[in-house]
Amino acid sequence: MFPQFILQKKEVPLLFICTICFSFLLSAQRPVDYVNPFIGTSNFGATNPGAIAPRGMVSISPFNVAGKKNKLEKDSQWLSNPYVYENEFLTGFSHVNLSGVGCPDLGVIITMPTVGNLETNHLKYGTTYKDEIAKAGYYSTVLDKSKVKVETTATTRAGISRYHFPAGKANILVNLGLGLTNEQGGMIKTVSSTEIEGFRTVGSFCYYKPEETYPVYFVVKVDIESDEFGVWKKTRKETGVEAQWMGYNGKERFYKNYYKEVVGDSIGGYFSYNFDKPTKVEVKVGVSYISIENARENLQKEIADSSFLEVYHKTQLEWNRLLSKISVEGGTKDDKTVFYTALYHTLIHPNTLNDTNGEYPKMGTRETLKTEGTRFTVFSFWDTYRNLHSLMSLVYPDQQLNMVNSMLAIYDESGWLPKWELNSTETTTMVGDPAGIVLADTYLRGIRNFDVKKAYEAMIKSADQLYENPLRPGIKNYIEKGYLTTSDGGSVSTTQEYNISDFAIAQLAKTLGKKEDEKRFRERSISYRKLFDKDYKLLRPKNDDGSWHHPFNPTDGANFAKNVGFIEGNSWQYSFMVSHDTQGLIKLMGGRKSFTNQLQKVFSERHFDMANEPDIAYPYLFNFVKGEEWRTQNMVEALRKSYFKNAPYGLPGNDDTGTMSAWVIFSMLGIYPVVPADPIYTVSTPVFDKITIELDPKFYNGRVLIIEKEGVGSIKEILLNGEKHKSFFINHLDLVNGNNKLKFILE
Repeated sequence: MFPQFILQKKEVPLLFICTICFSFLLSAQRPVDYVNPFIGTSNFGATNPGAIAPRGMVSISPFNVAGKKNKLEKDSQWLSNPYVYENEFLTGFSHVNLSGVGCPDLGVIITMPTVGNLETNHLKYGTTYKDEIAKAGYYSTVLDKSKVKVETTATTRAGISRYHFPAGKANILVNLGLGLTNEQGGMIKTVSSTEIEGFRTVGSFCYYKPEETYPVYFVVKVDIESDEFGVWKKTRKETGVEAQWMGYNGKERFYKNYYKEVVGDSIGGYFSYNFDKPTKVEVKVGVSYISIENARENLQKEIADSSFLEVYHKTQLEWNRLLSKISVEGGTKDDKTVFYTALYHTLIHPNTLNDTNGEYPKMGTRETLKTEGTRFTVFSFWDTYRNLHSLMSLVYPDQQLNMVNSMLAIYDESGWLPKWELNSTETTTMVGDPAGIVLADTYLRGIRNFDVKKAYEAMIKSADQLYENPLRPGIKNYIEKGYLTTSDGGSVSTTQEYNISDFAIAQLAKTLGKKEDEKRFRERSISYRKLFDKDYKLLRPKNDDGSWHHPFNPTDGANFAKNVGFIEGNSWQYSFMVSHDTQGLIKLMGGRKSFTNQLQKVFSERHFDMANEPDIAYPYLFNFVKGEEWRTQNMVEALRKSYFKNAPYGLPGNDDTGTMSAWVIFSMLGIYPVVPADPIYTVSTPVFDKITIELDPKFYNGRVLIIEKEGVGSIKEILLNGEKHKSFFINHLDLVNGNNKLKFILE
């Protein structure tokens, strides 16, 4: 509500009124104001607080994982990210990064402001820092050693930093020798006193494959001409490391050799200044996976002569536009911070791969191709098929459609759907054949303006090809026996993943009228039953001859320890990961009571792992048993409050490119996509009093979806559009094709 005197017809100067209105609007908190990028920067969350635009190719993160002064440097898991909240020694700001992943890659094109004589050893110019501020699209800090304040922001394909130098000697370094992985090859070249260009080699995600490394191209521009500029290369000698200087001061060469360009490892470039008063320098960096020319074009088209503040304000507005697709009322400030930060995290990956001119590298061969839309990358499907893409379909269907089209383009380019794709390389990380699940789920949720015939063809190929099948290793055993054996890796959990993919094919086949395929794949989707041991009431690996693997301990494999039958988990953490056949599992376990008791043991005996994907839907499985739904509500609330907080440790583990964030978003909304490739939600108690989700009219008939709650306690009654809804499951299409209202009456 506006101040009363503005609403009355009084003689108040117009300028005064506008000033008051503007101040009032600024004081009202927007969704973007609740984002706390420090959430997930501790406790293995692997997020970073750096500045990024939605789905950005570029992010500018503080880089604090190099140097002996860091507290957690010996734990390699922490090095999957350029920033760890507890660390104290900063060596620069990396411009291409991953968020929330479990393996290291990128973290390169590192710039760093320093003062005094030029120093290129990061252990010497590195520094502690203070006064960190992180917002959506913005990060700043003050470097203790130099007293330089650093501010960063970004567009989709470019970044801009503002360095506040004191009077005296100053330097801006571009260090290509630092990064998260071992490969250091690159090239750097001085173009002028205000510009440096080059590339840095990357591509070691999880498993180093030297034949699959690739370059990230860049152009760095500063807005003030440097007094000196140049490049360096560190060379190995018998007595240590010596820096070979190659510089130019605008008038004459110095040292014995002057080179504008160097190639190799441990190289870098610099601009040096002599300021007679405190001075701000803006550093702009454009990036491309195609060429230096494209990096320069990206920089020119997205930033050009825009100032730091102009770029930040534009990026912040875009963040607020996307976050405002969901508005919430009620709840605490911390609730809103957790919610909107989670939504922010889901809008980082998948991210943009193509340049402003549409060019991007072809999958595998890296030839230059061109797209008319957005080519997305970073598809961590083993994680994200479980919930993130269902969230995108609900709230950002246009983005989800672009992701689907990117997946189909990858199929065209490589002959296979992606498994864990990163910058047009297939990392083959994790198991299963998850991309088809996302394709089917998207289509079944009503997003159908893509080539479903091609999608179905791709899904069938990976499901049926017996030899040289990169998506389904062990498929011959799977088809002949119904399961993988102990001679195959992660035999039980991989069998389950194939089951879920086959269920997705059956679901899509039904919609497309392919009855024989539906029957065949629906039967294949329940073959996990052959691995059910009725004595344990759990899934157990079998040997090639069909005998049970012995000895068997269902707790083996916890905390990512090795296990014969399971990938990153144990039997307790996988046995219920068949939500597409929960009624079948209930029957195998001896009925509803036995199923409920066994499922409850997962939690009461501390087998549940909130940080890992296979069991994250478990709290919702109680909803399949009439009369036990209260357990879901209690468990979801307890897990949410325990693991998701407004703090650096506020994620239970790797965010896994938004998967954990998607879990808490759905859980706070009161709905959850419990069965992959089945367009239903099951329900729990919403956190907020009222939630309004803006629906995209290009995809859905409904204008908004409103979710409300009334009262406190457990769910007493569910109303859909004012009428009593008798089930704890609701079809997605019933929520998006009308001006729908879902209301929970609590007791």
